[in-house]
Amino acid sequence: MKNTFLDYGYKASEIEKRVLDTFTEIFETSWSRFYFNGINDTGYFMDTGNCDARTEGMSYGMLMCVLLDKKEYFDRMWKFAIDFMYMEEGKMAGYFAWSVAPDGRKNAYGPAPDGEEFFAMALFLADRRWGSSEGIYDYAGWARKILRTCLHHEIPMWNKNNGYILFVPGCPFSDPSYHLMHFYHYFALWADEEDRPFWKKAEAASREYLKKACDEKTGMNAEYADFDGKPNKKGPPDGHGDFYSDAYRTGANIGLDVLWNGSDEGFSKIADALVTFFADIPTDQFKKYHLDGTPVLLEDGTEEKALHPVGLLATLAQTSLACSQKAEAAKEKIIRRFWETPLRQGERRYYDNCLYMFAMLALSGKYCVE
Repeated sequence: MKNTFLDYGYKASEIEKRVLDTFTEIFETSWSRFYFNGINDTGYFMDTGNCDARTEGMSYGMLMCVLLDKKEYFDRMWKFAIDFMYMEEGKMAGYFAWSVAPDGRKNAYGPAPDGEEFFAMALFLADRRWGSSEGIYDYAGWARKILRTCLHHEIPMWNKNNGYILFVPGCPFSDPSYHLMHFYHYFALWADEEDRPFWKKAEAASREYLKKACDEKTGMNAEYADFDGKPNKKGPPDGHGDFYSDAYRTGANIGLDVLWNGSDEGFSKIADALVTFFADIPTDQFKKYHLDGTPVLLEDGTEEKALHPVGLLATLAQTSLACSQKAEAAKEKIIRRFWETPLRQGERRYYDNCLYMFAMLALSGKYCVE
């Protein structure tokens, strides 16, 4: 897989060190980590802004581990997910509870679909890297089981008619950042044979959906969007119709899809617009934006700041993988700024640094299917 950092003059040895140092800070360094060992040989990522463990972070951490051949951490996190998040009863049985306390007590009894799809991909890659064994360590078997549940549960995570992933099972709208067409490409090869045509459909549908959901001029998308791609107005409080925390991941997913599956003119237009918009805005001046690029104003008339500025910068760096030559100057500015920016510290470090690690993996050529 292409090592993009090499194109900008960084040495292979320093790139390798930077990737491993980033992993170490997240998993091991006492003052910056958010990975912790749990009870009974488990491990978890703590959302340091909310003091819980989430399927989002657990599945992210597992994917980081398999990409860097860290099996002990992977197995600890997967055991935590099975022991404390997997639901065996109730109307959502078969899914994973999206939030639990560090001691394993469930904070919620519903799932978040992005957790399930990242779990499945991490488990498929674990099978390819380490092989599957028995029980919870039948990685490929569990990956297929998760995807089977997602599609065939009484309350499914995907809309079977249009192929779109849902914000939560059974709801009538989506989250653009959940659309992982690059994952679905492989689900169509590795999932239960009867479901493979659906995953191929979902792959194509997600690419077209994101072209509707992202603004033509800015490349920005809403956190939650209806099936026509327009910002959702009827969902959770305030509709989450602006370019804010969840939404940053969409551009990163577009960049990874182009890295894995080749150029796409529509995605390049989105990436060009997004990276160019932010190239000359200092990271500490990032704001919450309406999709037309105007800052969202607070009640006192001041501009609302981005809650996760380092995370946004990281996703822009990953988005740049989809840029055309027209945006080369902006792309270089973003990649060099990302390289020069350290991991975030403090209570909000979890989300920013997850996105940071993924960008570091993607730009170094390590975020790949072997």
